[in-house]
Amino acid sequence: MIHSFFVGKQLLYLDPGSGSFIIQMLLAGILGAGVAVRIYWKKIKKLFVKETDQKPVDETPAEDENGQK
Repeated sequence: MIHSFFVGKQLLYLDPGSGSFIIQMLLAGILGAGVAVRIYWKKIKKLFVKETDQKPVDETPAEDENGQK
């Protein structure tokens, strides 16, 4: 393998099947990355969004429309 880098002129051939395979692998990689982002979106978003302090929940029971608890 290393010898082939030191040889002078090289003739390379890429047939249509190889090109099709390369395109399929690129598309599969892009789609796979998209699926991974979709699955882990909440974790990814949590890395970049600053958490805000939420208001404490009022523990007193709410009144109904008649004013009763």
